[in-house]
Amino acid sequence: MALMDFIKKQFIDIIQWTEEGDGTLAWRFPMAGMEIQNGGTLVVRESQMAIFVNEGQVADVFGPGTYKLTTQTLPVLTYLKNWDKLFESPFKSDVYFFSTRQQIDQKWGTPQPITIRDKDFGAVRLRAFGNYAFRIADPKAFHTEISGTRESYPVADLEGQLRGLVLQNISNAIAGSGLPFLDLAANQVKFAEAMVKELAPIFAKLGILIESLTVQNVSLPEELQKILDQKIGMGMVGNDMAKFMQYQTAQAIPKFAEASGGGGGIAGDAMGLGAGVALGQVLAQNLQQGLQTPVAPAAAAAAQAAAAPVGVKPEEVMATLEKLGELKSKGILTQEEFDAKKAELLKKLV
Repeated sequence: MALMDFIKKQFIDIIQWTEEGDGTLAWRFPMAGMEIQNGGTLVVRESQMAIFVNEGQVADVFGPGTYKLTTQTLPVLTYLKNWDKLFESPFKSDVYFFSTRQQIDQKWGTPQPITIRDKDFGAVRLRAFGNYAFRIADPKAFHTEISGTRESYPVADLEGQLRGLVLQNISNAIAGSGLPFLDLAANQVKFAEAMVKELAPIFAKLGILIESLTVQNVSLPEELQKILDQKIGMGMVGNDMAKFMQYQTAQAIPKFAEASGGGGGIAGDAMGLGAGVALGQVLAQNLQQGLQTPVAPAAAAAAQAAAAPVGVKPEEVMATLEKLGELKSKGILTQEEFDAKKAELLKKLV
């Protein structure tokens, strides 16, 4: 009886993998010198695949299901071992299981700014990060290229390699998309789609399917971020340059008001007046185009404040005239406006 028990232990009737936890991509069934019973059962659960390997050569591949192991269900192994169709003896073969579940929330990111080429800006340095999800789609390729004969292969051993592939191909993804970098940076969904398109064939060579990829953040240099903000502002007004200039003018008025309030004396008033005149000209043009704006009273208030009578000293008048001259040279004041203000200041000296 003991001899019969010993013989039975040498044969495997059921081959299956019950995953005990997350994070395992490949697992080798423990044979320990035993043989597989001809007519035995192979159980492949949902989200699993299995392969039979004969002397290092991948034979038959099985998807989810329950299989009776015979020469009919193992045609490749039968061919490799040169079995007769009526072969019914126990046999040896390595069996590997693979988890085909999605491996989600895999992080990627640029530890240092990377330089990419863009048709609009030439070289651009950026930081970006996000996450992605993948699954094993081709267990034969994954076994050949990645996991090999190891007893198990965890996700952690693959993370660094995949993250490196993502970072390596960011520049190629942007160039291959044919879209300017600013358009991609403003639309992170398009950015992610361009990266998936670039990465899909690279991952496929490893037997991996990239299911999704997200770009959670793109950090740009300050000067490029300002350009992006302006582009977004243009989009808000329908790329209408007149309306965009009106928007820019409205944004600039508080800054001019601060400058005129902090200048002190006639010089500060004159700076405020010059700004008010220039802004008034822009606003007048916008009004002629049918654009309404609430900032005209502010410009008028600035002009009234500048015209208020104050006691002046000759040196203040000279300083004011010099500043007015600078405004005229920069095109902010016209010659007529400069002459009028000059005459007004000289009268105060009489």
